[in-house]
Amino acid sequence: MDMNQVYHRVDYYNKLSGDPTPLQEALALSEHKLGKKFKVYFFDTHIISRYFNQRLKLNVCYGDVTHIPDSPSIVKSRPINGKNENSVVLKLEKIRHFLFLNDSHCFHDKKNSLIGRSKINQPHRARFMELYFNHPLCDVGGVSTHSKYPQWIRPRLTLEEHLNYKFILCLEGHDVASNLKWVMSSNSLAVMPVPTYETWFMEGTLIPDYHYVSIKDDYSDLEEKLRYYIEHEDEALAIIEHAHEYIVPFKNKRQEKLISLLVLRKYFEQTGQTI
Repeated sequence: MDMNQVYHRVDYYNKLSGDPTPLQEALALSEHKLGKKFKVYFFDTHIISRYFNQRLKLNVCYGDVTHIPDSPSIVKSRPINGKNENSVVLKLEKIRHFLFLNDSHCFHDKKNSLIGRSKINQPHRARFMELYFNHPLCDVGGVSTHSKYPQWIRPRLTLEEHLNYKFILCLEGHDVASNLKWVMSSNSLAVMPVPTYETWFMEGTLIPDYHYVSIKDDYSDLEEKLRYYIEHEDEALAIIEHAHEYIVPFKNKRQEKLISLLVLRKYFEQTGQTI
């Protein structure tokens, strides 16, 4: 275990530093109770917080968090840019987000097109469908039967069916693209604009056209990028290799638990609490 890398990640998730930052109206760990909402978030937090004195206080901000809390808080997601020190990231909702695959399909044998299935609840996703729903290089569509865009509904696909394509769309939703982790573990290429939100996966450290195929925010260069990597398979394979290397640390359960514990310990220290 590389402890330098461990502490680098701890400081990435928990950017609190300098003089202690007082908490505002925080609950003691013993007062945090399982509610009807955010059950998965509660259990993912509790599995780490149970190792600490239950009188210590903790702010949590569960759900798809796109703002920066006024007081240091545990979050699943945060904006990448700006003063986000109060957003302390833990590995939350991991049963949905941290899924990795073993892809037996060779990139060369996959279809020369982009696959994408998602709920279309945000204007930027609707914009993508307007541009590429009927594009010959794309098989994209919505999967929600209650969508306000019924003209873009297409059948759901299994993860295995996604792996028949060389390119998989990873557009952010309310916060991050939830499929990005398993796509980067596959032998297909993740295709997306530069991310604006991040989770425990440290999306803010991903390098465009090194870990994934980067497209413009307005999606205008999508066809150009797809054709380029179809024609330059060696470069496509290099991106896939880099993506596989990136996910290796996240598969180390012992190290992941240690980092989580250190992140929370630093939280208590930096909020002026005696552990």
